[in-house]
Amino acid sequence: MKQAVEKHKDQFIEELKQYLRIPSISSLSEYKGEVRRAAEWTAGALEKAGMEHVEVIETEGHPLVYADWLHAPDKPTVLVYGHYDVQPEDPVDLWDTPPFEPVIRDGKIYARGATDDKGQLFIHIKAAELFMREYGKLPVNLKFIIEGEEEVASPHLGPFIEENQERLSCDSVVISDTSFSGKDQPAICTSLRGALALQMTVRTANSDLHSGTYGGGVPNAVHSLVSLLDSFHDDQGRIAVDGFYEGVPEPAEELRREVAEVPFDEEETKRELEIEDLYGEVGFSFKERTGIRPTLEINGITGGFQGEGLKTIVPKEASAKISCRLVGDQDPRAVYDAVKRHVEQYKPVGAKVHLEKFIQADPVAMDSQNAFIQAAAEAYEDVYQIRPLFPKEGGSIPIVEVFGRVLEAPVVLMGFGLPTENLHAPNEHFHLDNFTKGIETVTQYLQKLS
Repeated sequence: MKQAVEKHKDQFIEELKQYLRIPSISSLSEYKGEVRRAAEWTAGALEKAGMEHVEVIETEGHPLVYADWLHAPDKPTVLVYGHYDVQPEDPVDLWDTPPFEPVIRDGKIYARGATDDKGQLFIHIKAAELFMREYGKLPVNLKFIIEGEEEVASPHLGPFIEENQERLSCDSVVISDTSFSGKDQPAICTSLRGALALQMTVRTANSDLHSGTYGGGVPNAVHSLVSLLDSFHDDQGRIAVDGFYEGVPEPAEELRREVAEVPFDEEETKRELEIEDLYGEVGFSFKERTGIRPTLEINGITGGFQGEGLKTIVPKEASAKISCRLVGDQDPRAVYDAVKRHVEQYKPVGAKVHLEKFIQADPVAMDSQNAFIQAAAEAYEDVYQIRPLFPKEGGSIPIVEVFGRVLEAPVVLMGFGLPTENLHAPNEHFHLDNFTKGIETVTQYLQKLS
């Protein structure tokens, strides 16, 4: 297929540019029409690729897109998942070029959604199209389920999977929404941390108060918030919430060796991030802290006067956004309850605290020796001439656990991004070499499965 990919790559890149021009931001209501336009564009691309039963499926949120081709008797059925929604472009002033006007520089395509996930999803659509162009058929049965709500935690896809098990039944689920371990080192992620995201709001008096009249005599919401946040960790980097570590396994030596095989340069990382030192739980390496250990992070703080100059008040309200990454058998519901108990125990005098939960997802782990994962490893090796690693990713793709559990099929995280491609950040981009090699790798994979 390498020659076919080379023959059509310019056309495929131009089509990818069209896809990336659609500002399908799922988290902002004013972009609802653009998200729908992206769903319809995705459906059109699947029809063009020769897929059948193409459907834009309504949900209470943004649409799903389904398609299939089921004419390979006695061959495996592969379900491809991806998402067409993207993150907001903010802060726009930090982009070198407009985020929804794709630009190619130095072999990379720059645009919001380039690597997360339109570029990686498009690899699978174009691989299917090449098979249909070249042979008029696919080597396996293929299904697509593509959503427009991944960036807002997939609230409607999970129930859809539960209600449509037969329609989505498959032998393997393939997802391209992860990255290589390095520029020339393919990787198949074999675990993802679970997630819990919440907001904590602290209230004290019924209004902001003059700091000269009341300061030192009434509770300050910002002081109370800071005190609570500081109580979440001890001086060894451990999370000091009683019950938080319930379900966290002691990492086996074999697992620690597998994590250590993934290349990591501490000094280079510090230089790239312009920080003096790394931080984390004592007794664990950076890769272990960010891949196989749980975390509790403060994502943002709001409270008091935020404008230019000074306003000398005692704030009545302050809030923080908090996210936890979970591993092993940690239950996000139990972790939420533990955090709630901790807050009740440690809240300062005069503080009223409210917790609001936004996201919860269970951790998930895959067996690297599974036949479908090993076939993917062989396909990478055929194209990239190097065996992929099997890293443990610190991020969360909540729907992965749902696919594996409900469909009872192995999930293959066949990523083609790079960790340096600024996903969720200004100047997001995707290496076009991995786009074209990705198409070739996916065609190799499907042929191996046949």
